Amino acid sequence: MPYAIGIDVGGTFTDAVLDDDAGTVLAAKSPSTPPDYSQGVLEVLDLLAQQLGQPVATMLADTHHIAHGTTSSLNALVMGDVPPVGFLTTQGHRDSIFIMNVEGRYLGRSPHELQHVLGQRKSHALLPKRHALEVTERIDRDGRIVVALDEEQARRAIQDLVDMGVQALAISLLWAFVNPVHEQRLREIAHEVAPDLMVKLSSEVSPRIREFARNATTIMSAQIAPGLRDYLTDLEAELRARSLSGPLLVMQSNGGAVTAADAPARAITTVGSVLSGGVVGAAALGRELGHRNIISTDVGGTTFLAGLVVDGEPVRETSTIINHHPVNVPTLRVDAIGSGGGAIAWLDRGQNLRVGPSSAQAVPGPACYDQGGEAPTNTDANLVLGILSPRGLLGGRKPLSLERAREAIATHVAEPLGLTVEQAAIAIHTVQNAQTGDLLRKTVVEAGHDPRAFVLYAFGGAGPAHCARYAAEIGVSEVVVPLGPVASGFSAYGLASSDIVLTAERSAPTPIPFDPAVAESILADLEARARADLDHQGVRFADIRLERELDLRYTMQLAEVTVPLAPGTVTSRHLDDVVTAFETRYEAMYGKGSGFREAGVQAITFRVRGVGMLPFDPKLPQLAPADGPDPSGAQSGVRPVCLDAAVGFAETPIYDYTALRSGHVLTGPAIVEVPTTTVVVPPGSTGTVDGLGNLVIRPEGSTS
Repeated sequence: MPYAIGIDVGGTFTDAVLDDDAGTVLAAKSPSTPPDYSQGVLEVLDLLAQQLGQPVATMLADTHHIAHGTTSSLNALVMGDVPPVGFLTTQGHRDSIFIMNVEGRYLGRSPHELQHVLGQRKSHALLPKRHALEVTERIDRDGRIVVALDEEQARRAIQDLVDMGVQALAISLLWAFVNPVHEQRLREIAHEVAPDLMVKLSSEVSPRIREFARNATTIMSAQIAPGLRDYLTDLEAELRARSLSGPLLVMQSNGGAVTAADAPARAITTVGSVLSGGVVGAAALGRELGHRNIISTDVGGTTFLAGLVVDGEPVRETSTIINHHPVNVPTLRVDAIGSGGGAIAWLDRGQNLRVGPSSAQAVPGPACYDQGGEAPTNTDANLVLGILSPRGLLGGRKPLSLERAREAIATHVAEPLGLTVEQAAIAIHTVQNAQTGDLLRKTVVEAGHDPRAFVLYAFGGAGPAHCARYAAEIGVSEVVVPLGPVASGFSAYGLASSDIVLTAERSAPTPIPFDPAVAESILADLEARARADLDHQGVRFADIRLERELDLRYTMQLAEVTVPLAPGTVTSRHLDDVVTAFETRYEAMYGKGSGFREAGVQAITFRVRGVGMLPFDPKLPQLAPADGPDPSGAQSGVRPVCLDAAVGFAETPIYDYTALRSGHVLTGPAIVEVPTTTVVVPPGSTGTVDGLGNLVIRPEGSTS
């Protein structure tokens, strides 16, 4: 039986899940290995092979595909670790990427920063001005050539950029998404000047209206494409040398994968790949458990990630923000803060306790890793509080030093605040729960949803230790900790569950109503492109699904809302239904009565999502039933644990997850130790093991 393998490379740990579509599911976890993350990938594959009792070459020869979520693209952009690139645009428009509209002042900034207008700067340009040059050409909004491309001047500009040492070239011309002929000719000239130069065209990367966002997206894609190409080329070569027979897939921000060979051409779509696996996994598990509204929370070593599944489908957005720049890339909506297990606790100038966003990451790691890290983290606090086992993480493979954890907390938090080490540790734990609760309010409530109508899924190495508390912060009463064989590698399970998803889109601003034949023509062209792109992947699909959608807005507004378009030939009825759906969603987002149809409604961008469904449908195996609800047979001991400052340390039963069975009911306080994570069942709650091995935490006495 062939295997599907999902690999989630995080800043601290690399997780892998193997599924054979017949009930065998295995998981492995290993520290990530920056700067060469591929070593961590190979290490977790070795761990999976050991569990199978096979040589890694045998396992990989029987693997249908590997789906890989990579941090390399996002990390490169966030840290500015990108090669020099050149930028070509229409004469007179070079400075648009430096002016940044008014957006450059507020995008990606915290509420605190937004309040200090005089402190805002536009000092985060994507590239130096000497690398941004203009070419003589002009195409109008209808795609007509007004000024022909001056090819000799363009050739000189490209040669100048090559002489400056640029490693890639981004080309974004005015109205090129309507008529790309000049961009395409510039690519031909660039390859005549420098045959190996990587070139990105806005008409292919981001065929949308709005110049600044389109320029930024094209430049960022050019910045990360060479590094992504080199990383994936080397990784795939190593995997082939180890007998991998199936394709290496790379997760994208949209919740679907693309082949490694095609990923550099779509480089910007991979920036959120490591964020979306958990949401995809939550949707897949939700189908098994009958949950249609889910809050997906993933707490790894570096970040806290929160996404939504509404009516059975992950919530999507058409753009994101990186380093204060808008990026036109379809993505699953995932909110993130630096509040993972390795988030560093520190005191600000006012001696207020903060946790994150800086992280100790895998190297040097939390102080308790005893690898040279001196800063206290969430992990150190949880060890001091007794939540984590003194034996260490990963089933003891990662030893922890209680002494180092206490020293770090004492030096940096407890002594400056006049607290004991234990008091400082519970303060760190409390702040962590409060700020993750704040992010969940933003994710759920600000999107127009009632959190009480949702079930919360909690995973990642650190999520299960905090989930009951941050769920209570927003009023969610049912928490599912996906355990079984996937445990903290649930995001990797989502990667293994993913299909190949490619998007074709084009802006064509049009007031509604308009001739339905216009929409049908645009969408038919996009569908043909989506099918061709899926064929280009060279992967066998069980089925192909095409989904249509439109971005709409009120006339003269900037806020766009995406709504689905029913299949079939577009008619006036379809367009009426789209407008009705737009107004319903608009009011859900901005408040009842906020819509104003009298202003008119415009269709801005037409989009087709092509889904190539892989012949795999991972299922978690059933767990053997217990003889009754009493879990005492799985209790491995007791230890003093502090979960509440008012209560202090209390002797708390510790359970070995591997000995729990379906139907066991734990009464809080309780700690469940899993080889790759630790679950806290707080006082006043119960934890019930379901048929798949998940632990369902509810307030005591609750039945739903």
